[in-house]
Amino acid sequence: PEEHRQFNPMDGNEFFTMDFHQAYHHYIKVVSTHLNMGRSSSMTTYQFLEQSQIVYYDVNNVPEARFSYDLSPMSVVVEKEGRKWYDYLTSLCAIIGGTFTTLGLIDAVLYKVLKPKKL
Repeated sequence: PEEHRQFNPMDGNEFFTMDFHQAYHHYIKVVSTHLNMGRSSSMTTYQFLEQSQIVYYDVNNVPEARFSYDLSPMSVVVEKEGRKWYDYLTSLCAIIGGTFTTLGLIDAVLYKVLKPKKL
């Protein structure tokens, strides 16, 4: 699937050269990824960042496909956390307060606009 493309970027790709004395060099950076999806569910996977380029060789040299790996010292950590009860309470208060303020502003504008004029 397309959403797993970041884990296997070279899947399904074909690299052809049309002329002699050409070859692809692939540079692959490997990044470890730790998925923590709850209290007991954790998994370690690896993501690949891939770059390919075509290299031209002299007539005397034999072309070769080259794969260069670079292991990243950095790691990606993905954690899933549930929301606490007070997060919902804060969001509810924000919605109620925003509605109250907006309706107050609309009421004030309508009062100023529709107020009868004194002579």
